[in-house]
Amino acid sequence: MTRKLNDLILRSLTWLCALLTFSILIFLIGYILINGIPYLKPSLFALEYNTTNVSLLPALITTVMTVALSLIIAVPFGVFSAIYLVEYARRGNRFVKLVRMMAETLSGIPSIVYGLFGSLFFVFWLGWGLSLLAGSFTLSIMILPLIMRTTEEALKAVPDSYREGAFGLGAGRLRTVFRIILPAAAPGILAGVILAIGRIVGETAALIYTAGTVAQIPENPLASGRTLAIHMYALSSEGLYTGQAYATAVVLLVVVIGINALSAYAAKKIVKG
Repeated sequence: MTRKLNDLILRSLTWLCALLTFSILIFLIGYILINGIPYLKPSLFALEYNTTNVSLLPALITTVMTVALSLIIAVPFGVFSAIYLVEYARRGNRFVKLVRMMAETLSGIPSIVYGLFGSLFFVFWLGWGLSLLAGSFTLSIMILPLIMRTTEEALKAVPDSYREGAFGLGAGRLRTVFRIILPAAAPGILAGVILAIGRIVGETAALIYTAGTVAQIPENPLASGRTLAIHMYALSSEGLYTGQAYATAVVLLVVVIGINALSAYAAKKIVKG
């Protein structure tokens, strides 16, 4: 009787927590949509930003550019580092333990610290100024531990029988990794990339100090620009365009959902292929 009562209590608490989490999510999405959709007007998507239309299109384009450039920098380093740690380094190696500990430590550093580092190193010491390149390099350092750790766990999840079968057929380690292991671990790797994209899209503190807040489309990687998150922050902090800030939040929400949907579709395609 006591065991059944405990099971009932635990099950009720589980359902209550799940319902509470789901309710908060629905409330936040509904609040953003209700306050933002009325301000979604064609002028908000003009190519040029000015104080009349406060267009978000330059920020949207800058966001896409920032995400692409950051992933181009971070993904190869993160994936290849994880491949070395899992496939090449000896198990129990002290160096491997040190790298993992440093990656976990870097994951817990506040984004403002990354912003200050990027400002001192990329903006001033390298002389890049407030630019898309400085912001992307700062973000790539910030998401590198996330990509590396998720890729490492995805590679570990691949059964050893895959490796043993490939070695038994005469395939070398490099061929086994790229033709057998990576395709099998692709959904897990892609999940890490999705999380990294979400962090890039929602980042403000690190980019304010490195990429700047210019509300124009960057003409080149060394030009300044603002992402959607910074655009939303700037509009809300001014206090004059609160409705447009909510509209920007709606677009940002749609962008994140769209990226997640496309990534999930790509993962299914990879698994079926």
